[in-house]
Amino acid sequence: MLQIFVNTNYDFVGKRRWFYAASLGAMIISIASIVLHGGLNYGIDFTGGTLIQVRYEKAVTVDHVRRGLDRIQLGTAVIQQFGDPQEYLIRLPQSDRKSDELTKSVQGALSSTGDGAVEIRRVEFVGPQVGRDLQLQALYAVLAGMGGILVYVAIRFDYRGGVVSVLALAHDVVVTLGALSLTGREISLPVLAALLTIVGYSINDTIVVFDRIRETRGRGTRRGPGLAGLINTAINQTLSRTLLTSFTTFLSAFVLFLFGGEVLRDFAFALVIGVVTGTYSSVAAAALILDWENWSRGKAPAGGKVPAKA
Repeated sequence: MLQIFVNTNYDFVGKRRWFYAASLGAMIISIASIVLHGGLNYGIDFTGGTLIQVRYEKAVTVDHVRRGLDRIQLGTAVIQQFGDPQEYLIRLPQSDRKSDELTKSVQGALSSTGDGAVEIRRVEFVGPQVGRDLQLQALYAVLAGMGGILVYVAIRFDYRGGVVSVLALAHDVVVTLGALSLTGREISLPVLAALLTIVGYSINDTIVVFDRIRETRGRGTRRGPGLAGLINTAINQTLSRTLLTSFTTFLSAFVLFLFGGEVLRDFAFALVIGVVTGTYSSVAAAALILDWENWSRGKAPAGGKVPAKA
C-alpha cells in the first residue's frame, strides 16, 4: 500500500490547544458572518420565487438587465452574472402571474432595451410553502444524520467517542456554512447534498482514528499519560491513509470547482471546504478524548508537551 508518511512521531496531542484555538476561531468567524449577513443566503429552493436564466446576444451589465426589469415592475429582483457577461440569473419574488406569462413578460422587457434578442435558457418556480418545507427537511436530514452517527459510534466504541464525533461534525458543518456565507454563496439543494456528503466523509476519517485508538489501547496502559501516547500513536499510524484519501477527494472536488460550471460551483466549493475541515477535525476530535477523560478523572494535566509514544 502506498504511504507518504512512514514511522512518523508527530506530537499532535501536545499541540491540541492550538487545534482548539483554531477551531474556536473558525467557528466564531463563521457564526459572526452568518449573523452579520442576516442569516444564510438561501437559494430559490428554500425561499420560493422564480429563477430565470437568460442569455443576451452581446455582453451587457447588471444595470442594463435591471433597467429592463424595471419596465414591468415585478418587485426587487436579484441579478447575478452567470459565467460570462452575456448570461445572467434573475431571481424574482413571489408573483401572482402564471409562470408562462411571467417568462414572456421578462423576455419582452429585457429585449426592449435595445441590447439584442434575449434567450430564456431556464425557468424554475418554487412556491413559498414548498420552500419552507424544504428548509425544515434539510434541517431534519442533517440532524438525523448526526443522531444516527452518535448512536452508531456510541455502540461501536463508547458514548464519549460518539459525542466527540458529533461535535467534530457540527464543527465541520458550521465552518463550511461560514465559508459559504463569507463568499456570498447560496444554500441550495446541491449544497445540502454536499453538506450531507461532508458529514459522511468526516465521520469516516474520525472512525478510522478511533478504531486505531481502540486497538492500540487494548494493548497499552489505561493511565492518562499512557492514553496521550496511544492517541498520538494512533493518529501517526493512520496519518498516511488519512492524507492520501483526503488529498484525492480534495483534488476531485477542486477540479469540479474549476471546470464543473456555474451550476456545480457552489456544490464543489462546499466539498472543498468540507474535506479540509473534516480531515483536520479528525485529529482534533481524537485529542479531545484525552482532555475529556482527564477531566472526568479529575486530574487534567497542567499543560506542556505530552509523550508521543506510550
